[in-house]
Amino acid sequence: MAVRRGALVRVALGVKRLFDVVVCLLLAVVLSPLLALLSLLVRLTSPGPVLFLQGRIGYRGRPFTMVKFRTMTVSAGAHPPARWSPSDEARITRIGRVLRDYGLDELPQLFNIVKGDMSIVGPRPPLPEVAQAFTAREREMFAMRPGVISLAAVEGRRSITMERRIDLHIRYVQRWSLWLDVTLLAKALVVVLGRTNVDEISE
Repeated sequence: MAVRRGALVRVALGVKRLFDVVVCLLLAVVLSPLLALLSLLVRLTSPGPVLFLQGRIGYRGRPFTMVKFRTMTVSAGAHPPARWSPSDEARITRIGRVLRDYGLDELPQLFNIVKGDMSIVGPRPPLPEVAQAFTAREREMFAMRPGVISLAAVEGRRSITMERRIDLHIRYVQRWSLWLDVTLLAKALVVVLGRTNVDEISE
C-alpha cells in the first residue's frame, strides 16, 4: 500500500535528500583517513575482501547492493543468514566485532546514500528472500529510502525480533517528519556510543 504524500511532505522529503547528500559528501572527505585505516585493519586481520556486498530491497521495492565493511569470515559472507544463530556469532572476526558494536561497519554506506539507494535515517532494507514474504502492510516500509539509522535500531538495536523491527519500520514511514529524523539521529549516538543491545539475535 502506497503512503500518500502531500505537497509539504514532498518538500520535506526534498530537504531530507539534500541533507543526506551534503552531509555524506562532507563525511566521506572528513572520515577518509578513518575509512582507509579500517580498510587496512580488515585486510590485515583476516583473509578476504575489505568490503562486503549484499543484495537488499529498498525504495519502492527496488533491489540494490548494500556496501559494508566485512566483519565475518569469507565462508560466512558467501551465504548471509536471514536469521542470526549462535554459530554465526563465532564467525565474526576480532576487528569485525568492534566494527559491529560501534556501527563502523556501516560507514561504506555513505556511498549508497550519495548514490540514492539509501538515506541516513530510514527503515533498514531487508534481504530479498525476506521481502518476498512481506504482506501488503509490511511493504509500506518501501515507501521511503532505507536508512543506515532506523527507529528499530534506536528502540532495540539487535535485541528485538525481526517482526518487531518491521513494525517499527512501518511506524517510522507512517509518522515520518524531519523532526523525527533529527530525534533519531540524536538517540542513535547514545545507543551506539553506549554499545546498547549489541548482542545479535536476527538479521
